[in-house]
Amino acid sequence: MAESYVKPEYPLSEITSRIIAAATQVHRELGPGFEEVIYQRALALELQAQGLGFSREIWIDVNYRGLKVGKKRVDFLIEGVMVEIKAHSELQDVHFVQALSYLKASGYQVGLLLNFGAPRLQIKRLAN
Repeated sequence: MAESYVKPEYPLSEITSRIIAAATQVHRELGPGFEEVIYQRALALELQAQGLGFSREIWIDVNYRGLKVGKKRVDFLIEGVMVEIKAHSELQDVHFVQALSYLKASGYQVGLLLNFGAPRLQIKRLAN
């Protein structure tokens, strides 16, 4: 199943495809309508079941001109991929901009924005 998400033109495609497959399984079983924390917990269980190494609710430094100006929390770091999840009826531009800003601040190369609140799982791949 994960093979359908592999896109050679995307960095870290093998890992992101496994993350997407795990998220798809969670969405398939739970469907839309729950709070974000429910999807976080379920995704953590699915990632663990699939043997993916991850950390949940990680704080990243936000820097300006080389100086730390604050911290922000990202939902997951999964084998070098930053993952932000949402539970809205539809992704909006503000969600995309926020996730892209977090990716840039984190210094990670690749991120995923996953929205579990829509009738079908919404996926945005992000690159820094």
